[in-house]
Amino acid sequence: MTLTTTTTPGVAPATADHLTPEVLDRAQRLLVAKAVAELSHERLLHPRPDGGGWTLDAGDVVYRFAARRHPLEHWVVDPGSIRAERDGRRLAPDVLTFVASLAGDLGLTDELLPVYLEELASTLRAAAWTLVHHEHTVDDLLHADLATTEAAMHAGHPGFLATNGRIGFSASQHEAYAPEAGRPVRLHWLGVRRSLSVASYGEGIDEDALLAHELDPGTRERFDLELRARGLDPAEYLLVPVHPWQWDHKIAVTFAPDLARHDLVHLGEGPDAYTAQQSIRTFLNVDHPERHYVKVALSIQNMGFMRGLSPRYMRATPAINDWVAGLVHADPDLQACGFRVLRERAAVGYTGGVYQALAADSPYKKMLAALWRESPVSMVGDGERLATMASLLHRDGDGRAYATALVRASGLDPADWVRAYLRAYLRPVAHCLLAHDLAFMPHGENLILVLDGHVPRRVFMKDVGEEVVVMGDTPLPAEIERIRQDVPGELKALSVHTDVFDGFLRHLAGILAEDGVLEAEVFWALVGECLAQHAADHPELAAARERCDLFAAEFAHSCLNRLQLRNTRQMVDLSDQASSLQVAGTLENPIAPYRP
Repeated sequence: MTLTTTTTPGVAPATADHLTPEVLDRAQRLLVAKAVAELSHERLLHPRPDGGGWTLDAGDVVYRFAARRHPLEHWVVDPGSIRAERDGRRLAPDVLTFVASLAGDLGLTDELLPVYLEELASTLRAAAWTLVHHEHTVDDLLHADLATTEAAMHAGHPGFLATNGRIGFSASQHEAYAPEAGRPVRLHWLGVRRSLSVASYGEGIDEDALLAHELDPGTRERFDLELRARGLDPAEYLLVPVHPWQWDHKIAVTFAPDLARHDLVHLGEGPDAYTAQQSIRTFLNVDHPERHYVKVALSIQNMGFMRGLSPRYMRATPAINDWVAGLVHADPDLQACGFRVLRERAAVGYTGGVYQALAADSPYKKMLAALWRESPVSMVGDGERLATMASLLHRDGDGRAYATALVRASGLDPADWVRAYLRAYLRPVAHCLLAHDLAFMPHGENLILVLDGHVPRRVFMKDVGEEVVVMGDTPLPAEIERIRQDVPGELKALSVHTDVFDGFLRHLAGILAEDGVLEAEVFWALVGECLAQHAADHPELAAARERCDLFAAEFAHSCLNRLQLRNTRQMVDLSDQASSLQVAGTLENPIAPYRP
């Protein structure tokens, strides 16, 4: 008998050339440093001073390291300084044994601990892979396009530890589909019986206009011929793009009866090459960058969620985006800042089959859907360049920070560079909250910077349909009422305090301070200055500022890793996010001294 091995079609077998002791040591040190920093920030760990450094016990292993602390209890741990010892004997730093030995302190149950360790191991693998295969330096990125910059982002979310779990991907599929691999991907397309699907379109676009924009006539004709070859009428089918992994691992297997009934018909690959963005299930068209982003369902477990898409939930997505875009466009302050949302223009999904008929919600209801989002590529002028805002927290393989390189290349005084950035980013987010009770999820991956002369001039907000929330009594069209949430007044300000100050700006302030670009106290004074200027420009919002005090002396310390550690499979109830918060006391507000 001859044994054969198989791989996913179009995916090359993985190698392990990145898994060497030397590379693993670098990856381990980076992740242990992040674990110590972020778990200490969340007050789950309590390092103690020790002769100019710090010491931390993890079971019977003692960790010693050098670190500095900045405002908002932000720790910057030097990866090269980390020493692990057991009974006086040196050990190699190991984030898996570090977390396992502290599982009780971290609140990890026996059931969830192995799952979380698997996600950490996958995150380590991704870090080692990028250390070997990524060649772009921050100097390269100063002139790179959006796709190149996206692919260079290998560290994942700045707060979470297990950022690249991707449970479900094999090693070869990581190298084929992971954002940091930057490999071109061709999406598969399905014909979905129109009577068993939902489709919704934004203002000024319909099905024909969308497909004419996204697919060339030859491809549409090829898909029609595929349907006719089976004796089917193309007019009875919607066209839906599918991730190649999703087709091979889920649709072709889990929906076998639906395919046999021709409720679903596999039409083959589309011609355009796409690259995965940091959110992994969203793709940028690299053959035709002016075409829309495509977001597809991907049934892998990653960072606290199964990454599916619900057809029924997304039915309102284009309408939500149109309403938010209309509000943003009509607001003079937001327009003066250049703030813009990238609208999700269309959403389609399959609602047939046995899974959708089940009463209980489940990941099986979120396996076949897609949406199209505007691309920013055609929205920039001459001399302007796009970069994910996550790039401001990026360090290359030599440890050099992209933000530092931008500031220095701009020729501006660092304080003026930060002022420009805060006007483009912080002011619009704060204005949306104070003027409209409107909050986004404004972390680095969800913002795209427009850079001019290496200076941020304006931003595009994306992922609006899933993550925008109205926290007041602003009138809403009935079809988008779902975005309203009853959030207590004292929690409204957390959409800036937690998501902006703690979630992003503390990391950027730490980078600029560590690199000697700008002292952290000066950075936070500029944050206060930005919001004070907004207050001076909008005296009519005095009552809103009183209810939602961004200059409060302290604010609730809402913790991200505590969420994931509590439930690594579903860390947040998306329909009631406020009730899911994990709070560990309060943090001193670094802008409180600058109240106008």
